[in-house]
Amino acid sequence: VARPRPGSPLVWFHAVSLGEGMAALPVVFHCARLHPGLPILLTTTTLSAFKVIKDLLPDVVIYQFAPLDCPDAIESFIGYWKPSLILLMESELWPNLIMSAAEKGIAVALLNARMSLKSLNRWSVPLGLPLVSLMLSKLSLVIPLSTIQAVRFQLLHTPPNKIHFAGDLKYAVGDVEVREKELNTIKDLQRQFNDRPIWMAASVHRGEEEVILRVHGELIKAYPSLLLILVPRHPQDIKNVSLALKKHKVNFVLRSTMELVSINTRVYVVDTLENMMESRGIKNALQGHSNSSCGRLIFT
Repeated sequence: VARPRPGSPLVWFHAVSLGEGMAALPVVFHCARLHPGLPILLTTTTLSAFKVIKDLLPDVVIYQFAPLDCPDAIESFIGYWKPSLILLMESELWPNLIMSAAEKGIAVALLNARMSLKSLNRWSVPLGLPLVSLMLSKLSLVIPLSTIQAVRFQLLHTPPNKIHFAGDLKYAVGDVEVREKELNTIKDLQRQFNDRPIWMAASVHRGEEEVILRVHGELIKAYPSLLLILVPRHPQDIKNVSLALKKHKVNFVLRSTMELVSINTRVYVVDTLENMMESRGIKNALQGHSNSSCGRLIFT
């Protein structure tokens, strides 16, 4: 059931999944701080995003599931909420939403904009290019993840004057305010880690745990007390991760069991969506999918 629409102008953030939702949070919080009375609507489409994000938002933010990108649903949704600005996250090019907003004079921006090579090739065909170029021309602002992404959007005829850089918002997620309960949990974990050297493998895709565990085994030879914090991309992959850890005879702890980390613990597995935020701020982090053109190795 939709909440009542506030009377003042409203900003609508749309992010499909958990990753995009987390990337949106720094901007959402910044808007809330900059304009305390500004109503903000945030929508996502996945249950995993809902479970995590719903408890992180300030009271000023209205959180809803997004409508389907079909004309009737979009018209009804926009007609009800009447947003003054729509901010889409990453690769979410919703044709009906973008065109409907343009017809109504509503500005639409694409944040953390990315275009996969597969999507670029699909849109570049003779039938696709006129459609996507028309859609992209309706955007007021495009903030790409990288120079490569900017080039891809320009190849699809995005007006160059609409493309601006701001960095990857996913790595600004540390700017999100930390709840007192979460802060206490983080402090407790820090005590358990006992100043050990730590590195983290985040957003680990299925199959990548084997490579990561082999790397961890080599690193331990140089740093005997090294602890790995492993964060699977999907909670349903925990079974595969646990099997891999047992196969490699690695002493590990699952976050969900609340078992304490000892000096013999080699791997700490964050296996619950609700606790993913606890792993923020780890200085050495490996981003999942780094062994492909889609990912990257990140050290901060």
